[in-house]
Amino acid sequence: MQGYIININKAKDEDLIITILTKKKQYTTYRFYGARHSVINLGYKIDFELQHSYKSSIPQLRNVLHLAKKWNIKREKMYIWQQFIKSFYTHLKGIEDIESFYFDLLDFSYDIWSEQSSKRIAIESYIKLLEFEGRLHDDFICFECEKKIETEVSFLRAFLPAHKQCSYTNSYDIAHVKELFSNKSTIFFDDSKIENLWQLACEGF
Repeated sequence: MQGYIININKAKDEDLIITILTKKKQYTTYRFYGARHSVINLGYKIDFELQHSYKSSIPQLRNVLHLAKKWNIKREKMYIWQQFIKSFYTHLKGIEDIESFYFDLLDFSYDIWSEQSSKRIAIESYIKLLEFEGRLHDDFICFECEKKIETEVSFLRAFLPAHKQCSYTNSYDIAHVKELFSNKSTIFFDDSKIENLWQLACEGF
């Protein structure tokens, strides 16, 4: 079975509670501390097995193999990936059975993470997620005053559109935002705008 480690919590005596996102389920697993274990980390894509026991409701994580990419050793790219993937844990917390969309989105992002700006990939993936969940507000009606946005658009959390004078946040050319929303492309945003959008994305799905 394959999945992504989206959260790690320490338990007693250096044991770990690990949350893994797979194609159809989100698993909460237990890993006993021991020197013979392979190294794991937040954001790793792994192949693994689960061992169930009548003594515990949480399965034990066994036979872990890290399905690594070369970019995993690049500190900055891995740090951004960990921030990105951690958002999935917060967003899907408490849900066991999930649709394959979330795993597939991570898989696509994981495969191309080294090919272009990691923050651009994350923002484009974020928009795909909002659209999938029916939460992408592409009608461009201001969330605050409920009037149409014509030229410059600002955002509240989860990319809720607003007039700049209503939100007091960074603004963007509405034509560029429409390209982002319709084609999931950040091509018209310069690096400073990307940084602003990334900080917005970091606030959560």
